[in-house]
Amino acid sequence: MPAIINLVKWETKPDEQLFAWKFPATNLSTYTQLLVSESQDAILFSKGEIVGKFGPGLHTLNTENLPHLRTLFGIPFGGKNPFTAEVWFVNKTTPLNIDWTTDSMNYHDPDYKTMVPLLAKGRYGIKVVDAEKFLIKLVGTTSTFSSSQLTDYFYGATVAKTKSIILQFITSNNIGINNISSFLEKLSESLRLSIEPIWEEYGFKLISFYITTIEVDPNTEAGKLILKAMAKGSAQKIGGYTWQQEQAFGLGDKALEGLGKGNGQDSLLGAVLATNLMGSFSGGGLLNSVSNNDQVKDPSKHNSVVTPVREVCCSNCAKYFSSNMKFCPNCGDPYTACLKCGSDNDIDAKRCVSCGTGLTQSGSNCINCRTPLLDGALYCAGCGKSVSESVVSCKRCGYKVGSQPFCSQCALPNNQI
Repeated sequence: MPAIINLVKWETKPDEQLFAWKFPATNLSTYTQLLVSESQDAILFSKGEIVGKFGPGLHTLNTENLPHLRTLFGIPFGGKNPFTAEVWFVNKTTPLNIDWTTDSMNYHDPDYKTMVPLLAKGRYGIKVVDAEKFLIKLVGTTSTFSSSQLTDYFYGATVAKTKSIILQFITSNNIGINNISSFLEKLSESLRLSIEPIWEEYGFKLISFYITTIEVDPNTEAGKLILKAMAKGSAQKIGGYTWQQEQAFGLGDKALEGLGKGNGQDSLLGAVLATNLMGSFSGGGLLNSVSNNDQVKDPSKHNSVVTPVREVCCSNCAKYFSSNMKFCPNCGDPYTACLKCGSDNDIDAKRCVSCGTGLTQSGSNCINCRTPLLDGALYCAGCGKSVSESVVSCKRCGYKVGSQPFCSQCALPNNQI
């Protein structure tokens, strides 16, 4: 017969995340001492029934503490009476570093107008408040129950609820992937209230629940392509060049490389295409022909100078729109046109990203066509007349007056200048 166990206890380790642990031996007696530490509960099972529950302290497993022993085994008072029972210890501390993650969920992003695979990650903290309910419903035949087992067990219910609430929230509020991070706190609270009843059913109290990130899923092929495109778009915006310019430069490099290798006609064709692409940035190019019927007056000019209606690339979202529009229909960014080539620029830009023409006005107008003159411009963008010929400087203060009747700086009459 196995030796009778005199002392039963569980010494937890700081790095362990165990919610429950079963003492390995079952041969006990009415003299066995049970030592329960702080933040622990000890539950005794015998013949499939709970025969006793003990809180922190030192306990003797006699018939006075365990009256069911007399019913199950017919053990009388007094004497060293052996019996068989399982002793489970339940850890009632609160681990706050249990991580969770969802699988991929598809969302139609309102900013990019396409399906984006999303991945959500987070962290939660729980506490066992009903040891008996926890052991009966979850532990079963295992000898331990860890945080990872808990995460696996609740994965299906947690992920289904999490994905559903996240998608409902961002869809109803029309939130794009670029702005999701600012709503994580509100989403976390909504999720915590929603999944709290699931844990209570198994003897737990959900102390905290956080979403730490919602991002494009890098584990899917679609996610990899989207992340690559987003990175390239950011680089173009920071570098001050457009997608078309990048393509043209790349094509031009290949063409020049081909010419250097003597590839002949193919290389020459590539060079012509590259030239036309780059020429289209300044409103020219062999492939950028327009008919007279597609011309409108430029609202920034005061004469009859016309500019062709063309497709321009938005400096904010890199999507195309017609040059006769004042705002990009895709993102609402104002159309800040270069007076020379018509390319769209950032509203704070000093020079055109396509042709390098200055975008800030000097305060004077061309004498010939009344087009506003740009700072540093050598020729009028409206009629081509030399600035030195079309601008008159005030003799008193040196300000460029143009054809105004008075100098706007010192009020000297134009006929005295």
